[in-house]
Amino acid sequence: MKHVFSVLLWLISLGAFAQQPELRGQVIDATTNSPLPGATVQATGNRGAAANEEGQFTLRVGAGETITVSSVGYTTQRVVVPAGGSLTVALQPGENLLENVVVVGSRSSSRTVLNSAVPVDVLPVGTLQRTLPQNDLNQLMTYVAPSFQSNRQSSSDGTEHIDPASLRGLGPDQTLVLVNGKRRHTTSLLNNQGTFGNGTVGTDLNAIPVSAIERIEVLRDGASAQYGSDAIAGVINIVLKKNTNALEQQLTGGITKVGDGKLLRYNANYGTGLGTKGGFLNVSLEAYTREATSRTQNHNLLLFDQSAQGNFFAYDFTDNPAASRAIDDQILAQRGLTRDDFNFHVGDAGIKNANLFANLSLPLANGKGEFYAFGGYNYRRGEGYGFRRLPSSSNQMVYSIFPNGFQPNTLSDIQDRSIAAGLRYRLGEWQMDLSNTLGNNRFDYGVSNTVNASLQQRSPTEFKAGGHAFTQNTVNLDFSRYLKGVANGLNLALGAEFRAEQYRIRAGQEESWRNYGLQTAPNGEVTNPSGLAGGAQSFIGFSPANAGTFGRQNIALYADTELDLTSRWLVSAAGRFENYTDFGSTFNYKLASRYTVTDGFNLRGAFSTGFRAPSLHQQHFSYVSTTILSNGRLGNTGFFTNDSPLAQALGVPKLAQETSRNLSLGFTLRPSSQFSLSVDAYRIRVENRIVLTGLFGFDPFGEPVPAIQNLLLPFEASGARFFANAINTTTQGIDVVATYQNTLGKGRFNATLSANLNRTLADDQFNVPARLEGQEDVFFSPNERGLIETVNPRQKVNLLLTYSLGRFSATLANIYFGEVTRNGFPFGPVQTFGGKVVTDVSVSYNLLKNLTLTAGANNLLNVYPDAQAYGNSYFGVFKYAPVQMGMNGASYFVRITSVLGK
Repeated sequence: MKHVFSVLLWLISLGAFAQQPELRGQVIDATTNSPLPGATVQATGNRGAAANEEGQFTLRVGAGETITVSSVGYTTQRVVVPAGGSLTVALQPGENLLENVVVVGSRSSSRTVLNSAVPVDVLPVGTLQRTLPQNDLNQLMTYVAPSFQSNRQSSSDGTEHIDPASLRGLGPDQTLVLVNGKRRHTTSLLNNQGTFGNGTVGTDLNAIPVSAIERIEVLRDGASAQYGSDAIAGVINIVLKKNTNALEQQLTGGITKVGDGKLLRYNANYGTGLGTKGGFLNVSLEAYTREATSRTQNHNLLLFDQSAQGNFFAYDFTDNPAASRAIDDQILAQRGLTRDDFNFHVGDAGIKNANLFANLSLPLANGKGEFYAFGGYNYRRGEGYGFRRLPSSSNQMVYSIFPNGFQPNTLSDIQDRSIAAGLRYRLGEWQMDLSNTLGNNRFDYGVSNTVNASLQQRSPTEFKAGGHAFTQNTVNLDFSRYLKGVANGLNLALGAEFRAEQYRIRAGQEESWRNYGLQTAPNGEVTNPSGLAGGAQSFIGFSPANAGTFGRQNIALYADTELDLTSRWLVSAAGRFENYTDFGSTFNYKLASRYTVTDGFNLRGAFSTGFRAPSLHQQHFSYVSTTILSNGRLGNTGFFTNDSPLAQALGVPKLAQETSRNLSLGFTLRPSSQFSLSVDAYRIRVENRIVLTGLFGFDPFGEPVPAIQNLLLPFEASGARFFANAINTTTQGIDVVATYQNTLGKGRFNATLSANLNRTLADDQFNVPARLEGQEDVFFSPNERGLIETVNPRQKVNLLLTYSLGRFSATLANIYFGEVTRNGFPFGPVQTFGGKVVTDVSVSYNLLKNLTLTAGANNLLNVYPDAQAYGNSYFGVFKYAPVQMGMNGASYFVRITSVLGK
């Protein structure tokens, strides 16, 4: 806390020395004269401010300039700044979430959600994060955007520390993320532990502090022709704050109903004007610590026998009588132990996270352009949990260190860095934007509370296990122009992009991966006389054989047009050519249209082709461990690259791009100023979808398959996994968003109902190499099919209600998470988890002019997913699966928000 308060004082001191604003104003409701907190005030040159809890704002802007004032649920106004230096703006109710001006999906500066040709959600994060219970971006979007879904995973190596996310039920790597319209880099983590998103690489949204974000635009439509690879499901554009002359701070504390998962979070946002032309610097800081949670069920798991060494061996005792258990408990008590000493830890990882982000604009002296920059640094330290090693696992044990077994901890050190800089400049009638965006994600693994059994008593109990890193550098040159003389107006955009990427795997310390018990005979045979396992238990480190550095480049050219044929009919077309150094070229296009049938009623539709280039991770990830083959020689089991001789021998081809066809049809309706509705149906066909196969050389039950192992023997391998363009999928669904706002008594009432109905199906025919025919349940298992088709809710509905009256405001949200199905193949059953409703509530009160207290709950009624079937729960250990709303139950929070300087 000492460091938090030091930073707090530092930021306050910055506010004290900031330049005095030229304009002070207030934004109010024209019908009730009540203040509108969070209203946005925008001037030229990207200068802007947000109103505080009293609706007040300050902005460095000269008399005679025009500012734009807007707020969710109100009609936008453009106002000329008076000479007196003060201003009150009264907004009329009428405009709502569906009427916000958007950037993503259209390179025209005048498109709103209602008159766009494709569906876009605008999430006012700057307002939502003050009142909602969610504290990170993934969770916030899960609870307010039905087409978005993210769940924290448990006992899943790196995936415990970076949450995978989905848009419209597709994979994490099929959604493109932008920041201020510029491509964001992905993580270096390849999910490979059988969770949702298995075999994919996503973008870590939680590396961006929520306090830095003004709004998020979610384009729910294929956009590869506009933005390039990964935009098959859509695009998420994160728009950073631009406010100046205000310091906003928040302190949040939280805890689950069980009493674990304690949260302490501090964030701050400060903006100051730069120069006399409307420049600004906006800086955000966020730091939080979140304790681990545990939702295991272990007390009925184990039956213990006393072994010859005086240790305890563990068994499933489901069919044993209670009397036997009582005897075992008595033996444990004599040794000062209980069954809790053998518990598994199952739940969220503990996380310590720190974020710093900045957004900068410096208008040029000639008034024709601006220099801009933004970026940040994120550091995350995580502690997750591997599977417990029981004392009966003698080949993994060092009894002199852990006589009763142990549960390893998986540690993470994650650093995420980004910087973007560019120049926007007016060249006659053209607007030019030249930018460079550099991003890097580094993930280092550690393992503690574990051993390398082959070292026995000489084994360390903590290891540095290596890691991976991913770097992406993107250069963009964009031109746009509006031509008034073509029909009712033509917006034309042209551009080029160059991108360079690098992926690197680093080896861990030798003790983390080596088996010291191996012996090589003069004839070359390798044996393991001790039978002890090598490497760090739970997470074997990356070996030098896995390590390497890999790179590629691509260049793209695009054209994007929007033509108003008449005042009612808009048509748009886009085309994009890309060439990659590692797999070739692709061309994609998009056609879209919107027609205004009557005032307030629009029809819209779009058709596009898309693609996703195989990631460097999928092409080059290698994680191979050493085993002893049946002939006594050294062998390998694990992940092999597609260009390896082993893959070629099995007929596994090199990876190619995924391709897609996206069709959407919908309408928007606004019969009155209080109500609006949008409905959009879609169909997404993805061909050559990349999946991670099972372990060839063994059947799904772990039994050797001689025919396949004979193919592997020349390569000294006993089992191999690959990435493959294995399947084709079809996703169909419908999105509905309805908003309503009106006065209620002396207060203001807002309601938003949004829903996503979605279904993804994989074709029954697989792209199986000829030599692997008959291995379909390994190539693409029923379990893997479930992770793609049914692991996310097929229906999600959100009803968000807010009411404000004077100093008081309240929020109530009910979120329906539809049923999901998990396939426990090969050992467990197929299980369907019923739909659940989660209730969130919060109440805010302005204690002082610039001080607000908010308290509330996530999952107020303590709803859990259905308990897992015994066969899917690892003998009852995993009582709940991380599906739908997660498995933590109810949690409660208190938040203090302070706004200074306005």
